[in-house]
Amino acid sequence: MKLISWNVNGLRACVEKGFLDFFKEIDADIFCVQETKLQEGQIQLELPGYYQYWNYADKKGYSGTAMFTKKEPLKVSYGMHKDEHNHEGRLITAEFEQFYMVTCYTPNSQNELARLPYRIQWEADFREYLGELKQKKPVIVTGDLNVAHQEIDLKNPKTNRKNAGFTDEERGEFTKLLEAGFVDSFRYFYPEQEGVYSWWSYRFQARAKNAGWRIDYFCVSEDLKEAMQDAKIHTQVMGSDHCPVELDIDLQ
Repeated sequence: MKLISWNVNGLRACVEKGFLDFFKEIDADIFCVQETKLQEGQIQLELPGYYQYWNYADKKGYSGTAMFTKKEPLKVSYGMHKDEHNHEGRLITAEFEQFYMVTCYTPNSQNELARLPYRIQWEADFREYLGELKQKKPVIVTGDLNVAHQEIDLKNPKTNRKNAGFTDEERGEFTKLLEAGFVDSFRYFYPEQEGVYSWWSYRFQARAKNAGWRIDYFCVSEDLKEAMQDAKIHTQVMGSDHCPVELDIDLQ
């Protein structure tokens, strides 16, 4: 199976920048999208052969996720078990016969870490939610998790040490996710790979200089790691300040 995830930073804008060309070319079995910035009815995507699932934020033009699947899931749910987290359209869970597929757009801690306390609470509750799923069947979680885990995962670790996405607290929460029985697929295959990122600021010609961060992930529960075949980051794909990430996994 080929699984794709992409933070499109506004789906309508991304569609005008080649989203559908990439979507058709990559031919994923499951394609997850974050930061759609849409309300229901604001876009009509023609995606023949795919089931479409959308989660919208209450706030207009903000956040939002989507999942497009070739195979119809057994069940789809939106959000998690705590309502305080379910107003920004950040989570979709699709249950298939062999696994759960979760697409996530983790809250950003924002400037001056204004939202860091909420972010840490989200992390704890999300980990609990994934743990409940994992007791039933294997889990694949993907999306913009808004953290660069290790220094190898961003171009300028020293100057970003206390900035949103690279605080000790956020990095520690990602470590807890791995300790809870999940595997970072890209690092599983490429533990020493440097200079491969999934997000670049629009400022300071960051993408041209490859001054980026790896904050988009596919993480799988431990019981799926032997089924993984490869993990890819499509740095050449434009259309957003993020690029798509991929997991190839044998679940047939």
